[in-house]
Amino acid sequence: MVLSENNDLTQGAPLRKIIQFSIPLVGGSIFQQFYNFIDTLIIGRLLGIDALAAIGAYYPLSFLILGFVQGSCIGFSIPLAQSVGEGNQRDIHRYLVGGYLICLILTVLLTPIMMISTHPILMLLNTPQHILKLATGFTIIAFAGIPANILYNYSASTLRAFGDSNHPFYFLVISLFLNIALALFMILYLHLGLNSVAIATVISEFFAGLLNVIFFVHSDRFPKIKLTIKGLNHHILGRICMIGFPMGLEYSVSAIGAVIMQDAINLLGVTAVAAQSAGDKIRQLFTLPMESVGMAIATYMAQNYGARKPERIKQGLKSGSLIQLSWSFFAFILVIIFKKTLIGLVLGTTHGQAFHLTDLYLTTISFFFIVHGLLMIFRNTLQGLGHSMYAIVSGLGELIGRGIASLIAMTSIGYAAICYANQLAWGLSLCYCVFMVWWVFKRDKRLKPDTKN
Repeated sequence: MVLSENNDLTQGAPLRKIIQFSIPLVGGSIFQQFYNFIDTLIIGRLLGIDALAAIGAYYPLSFLILGFVQGSCIGFSIPLAQSVGEGNQRDIHRYLVGGYLICLILTVLLTPIMMISTHPILMLLNTPQHILKLATGFTIIAFAGIPANILYNYSASTLRAFGDSNHPFYFLVISLFLNIALALFMILYLHLGLNSVAIATVISEFFAGLLNVIFFVHSDRFPKIKLTIKGLNHHILGRICMIGFPMGLEYSVSAIGAVIMQDAINLLGVTAVAAQSAGDKIRQLFTLPMESVGMAIATYMAQNYGARKPERIKQGLKSGSLIQLSWSFFAFILVIIFKKTLIGLVLGTTHGQAFHLTDLYLTTISFFFIVHGLLMIFRNTLQGLGHSMYAIVSGLGELIGRGIASLIAMTSIGYAAICYANQLAWGLSLCYCVFMVWWVFKRDKRLKPDTKN
């Protein structure tokens, strides 16, 4: 199979290719955060601060479970992207079909387990009693949508493995507008309250995933794949799992730290929960584009690893770091200028304790955006090269960082410690990932300049 020039990440200037491939991913993140921001506005203005706090209680579970799903689906596509870079048609078919088979098994197992576990987990996290019912209802519906989440994430990762980051972006934008429209309709006319937001999200995610699949099947840009397990074996399925599930677990191990931190925040009261939730929603407007560049780096590295081009991999590492450095500085300036306006929009007030706590959270975290940006580059480099097992330990670094901050938050320092939790987590993980990338370059023969093709 010959990729088009636009989709082939093994040719052309690395910086230009990474930027071109990243732009739709960043655009998707911006629109996703635009939706999240509008979503927060709708909840805060139409449903009140308790509903906003309930979303804050749900977020760590979303990070834990849906983060695992997203990470795994991206990981399932890494062997596929490597096969695309190598031009191996037989492996392209086997890794694509194998990925969908594993996604199906994951859907069947994970969905009912998480729906049943929702209430006990929220109780365990000391969710304030008067928002427990709201948080439980919302979370159960969100977990019922795990099949839609898996469908969208793997189908989008499949398209990106072939170098197409544009169409997943187009379909995501369509689904986000559908999401907003459905949420408003169900809140204003069906009076379904906070559950409207969860239902709308599930429907729109399924719609976006379906569009990805339809486009892949009917476009002549991709190979025609027969849905047959012929050619699949335990080596193929094992490699998909060995790369995919560690990426998912890395998200989850990191998220356990967020769950521990949420427990500490819950003990500080509803005002602290709402402030941190609002602050993190705003923070994501600026940091999720960094994560999108990281996703681009994973695919770039995978294709070039498959094509056996170590120099392009090294150039890509430098180019990705430069992109993150530039964006981090720009994002910091934007936060300083617009933070009060953004906080006022989310909370519906420009004063009070919740406003002050949100301001403190954003101010402290914005100084460390570059740490998060570089972490996304080095972690996704490891993953794109197929070393997902190493990335799990980086998630452990985030767990330790958030755990330490949570313990400090239970002392007299309180909420101030929460404001530094993510920074500590990112810093520990970045140090580890930088070392492991250096180690992989030293040990992997395919990354040596003198490797024989």
